Amino acid sequence: MEISYHGHSIVKIETNGKTILIDPFITDNKLTDLKASDEKPDVILLTHGHNDHVGDTMEIARREGTLVVAPNELAVYLGWQGLQTHGMNIGGSKEFDFGTVKYTQAFHSSSYTTEDNEIVYTGMPAGLLLTIEGKRIYHAGDTALFSDMKLYAEDPIDVAFLPIGDNFTMGPHDASKAVEILKPKLTVPIHYNTFPPIEQDPEEFKSLVTSHEVKIMVAGDSIEI
Repeated sequence: MEISYHGHSIVKIETNGKTILIDPFITDNKLTDLKASDEKPDVILLTHGHNDHVGDTMEIARREGTLVVAPNELAVYLGWQGLQTHGMNIGGSKEFDFGTVKYTQAFHSSSYTTEDNEIVYTGMPAGLLLTIEGKRIYHAGDTALFSDMKLYAEDPIDVAFLPIGDNFTMGPHDASKAVEILKPKLTVPIHYNTFPPIEQDPEEFKSLVTSHEVKIMVAGDSIEI
């Protein structure tokens, strides 16, 4: 299985002939290497409704007929826009043909702003706990630090993608505490440096994590697990 990072919170997973794209904020993302017109995912997974996470979902999913899996209110809204969706909620899991998706708690907010500047409520924000090819991948979405992360560590996490941007999510210090709670085999920092309020030095985060491996990835970097 190949997992690649593409700036902000975009993660792509290629496994068993399937391509999974998480939070595809491509257009207007100065840090990504992707072009929305080139993406042909089988599934898009969304953590919440903010525009810098929904991103190019509508364009890609309409063009490719991609299944969009999202928190329920967001899935309903995207279904109204003509997309094929599957709604889920925190604590729920479902087995798909590529693996199992479980939605986890995240402390944040969730809404989508339309082109007419209408703010649409899109349910609870969430993280993703994926089990694919016997590996566990945690994408925390946008979240603050919370102690119940310890529950996700009861089974080993192979890779954790954690926000470090501060201001809207955990910053480096809190994210380092999350690593200590989660104890993943590998941690990748995400959601930083895209906009001025979330500018951070990922090396600072790495220096705060003393007992677990951290890999700083730039857009296009990939790992095999």
